[in-house]
Order: sequence, then C-alpha cells, then structure tokens
Amino acid sequence: MLGDVHAGRYHLILALAGRPVLHGWWGSEQVARAQFTGLVGRYGQPGARVTLVDEETGTLLTEWPEPG
Repeated sequence: MLGDVHAGRYHLILALAGRPVLHGWWGSEQVARAQFTGLVGRYGQPGARVTLVDEETGTLLTEWPEPG
C-alpha cells in the first residue's frame, strides 16, 4: 500500500444498511466537517449513517441522523 491512508486526526465514516462503505481522514476538523455535510447531502436517506470521529481523543464529534 502506498502512503498512509489513515493520515489525519478526523475520521469520517459513511455506513449504508449498517455496513461501512466509505472512509476518509483529514487533518483539519473544518475540512472534515465540510465533507460530513457533503456526505449527508448526497447520502442522507433511510438506512444511511454518517459519523465524524476525532481519532486522537476517540470522541464522536457529530453523526447523522442525530440520535432521537
């Protein structure tokens, strides 16, 4: 594998029907949050879940849909 695909503190995950289908890592929280918004806009449908995690602290920063 070329390079470190996990370079970046902020990990964005898209899961469809409970299965992770897309991952991304960014060093900037601002950029990661913009990507989060884009994924919700494109894939925001029943059965989809988008999460943004700070890998350094293990903190869930945001998720869609929001827990109800």
